[in-house]
Amino acid sequence: MNLNLTTFQMLIAGWLGVTGLIAFALFGYDKWQARRQGERVSEATLWLVSAFGGWPGGLLGLLCFRHKTQKLWFLLEFAAALLVWSTLVSAVLKVAGYY
Repeated sequence: MNLNLTTFQMLIAGWLGVTGLIAFALFGYDKWQARRQGERVSEATLWLVSAFGGWPGGLLGLLCFRHKTQKLWFLLEFAAALLVWSTLVSAVLKVAGYY
């Protein structure tokens, strides 16, 4: 399957949109559960969704819900998720011959 850059860009944008919405919802749900002392979303789940493209929604969730902003270790992990995502996209672009 040979994708042109425009198709690839649309796929990436769609992926970021879907995973971003999932990450935003998970951060919001976890904050809501924290207030209710209910069952929480694991930090590993939040990190994985962010690492696989949900970092824009995760970042928005961090800021909107003020969730996990005091946990320096989680913020460092979240920054690592962006690095993982960037590396994955870079590798795919290189393998696909875009650079």
